[in-house]
Amino acid sequence: MHQRLSCLAALGFLAVATSARADLVIPTVDYPALTHQARSAEGFAPRGWKVETTVTGDLNGDGLPDLAIVLRENDPKNVIHNDGMGVDPFDTNPRILALAFARKDGGYDLAVENHLLIPRATMPNLDDYLAEAGGVSIRKGALRVSLHLFSSAGGWSTGTTTYSFRWSSGGFHLVGYDNYDLERNTGETTDVSIDYLSGKMSTTTGNEGKKRPKVVWAKAPANPVTFERIGDGMGFDPQHPETPGAPDQ
Repeated sequence: MHQRLSCLAALGFLAVATSARADLVIPTVDYPALTHQARSAEGFAPRGWKVETTVTGDLNGDGLPDLAIVLRENDPKNVIHNDGMGVDPFDTNPRILALAFARKDGGYDLAVENHLLIPRATMPNLDDYLAEAGGVSIRKGALRVSLHLFSSAGGWSTGTTTYSFRWSSGGFHLVGYDNYDLERNTGETTDVSIDYLSGKMSTTTGNEGKKRPKVVWAKAPANPVTFERIGDGMGFDPQHPETPGAPDQ
């Protein structure tokens, strides 16, 4: 129940924060198809896009250094004026997260791509989702994507949501989900951790050291989704993984 409430709290927070962009017109984006093969990370960047981050590590167990690439559009039309709450100018250029397998003869083959998991910036009062505790990494063969939530105005919730994916049976499957939520006005904390491989889930609630945390163990929700179907990383509900988060613009 707590992980459901945590998700709803985040969604409610975002609904309140939406008022910060009431007068903003966010340009629409046509996401390009990525090339299927390239000699380097830069080779996967379509025209008008740039490589923002590259992480290397073996994702498919063949001993070769694969790539996790964060691509970001570089279009001036997506940098807009904001005279309300939040930053000005406001960069709404979207991202694509691409995974590519290394070939023995050199170069890389595109495995999967996703432009929803890392949400597009549409609310200027929110920090960049990849700032602070956010980011993309490869650890012990698993892809980890951490998204940070913090608002300069419009809500009290802050925290980090982390997804872990592993390659198996021809796809990247969600094997871990961690969500930490802090209500800055009350100090209440909720920390949800799901290990889909062991089938266990823990929910830890507390109040920033003011009382002893309470830990509740339960069976993990069934049917974890794949990398392509995770949807919006800030809208994913682990209790209903068959319903992807709402797409961005």
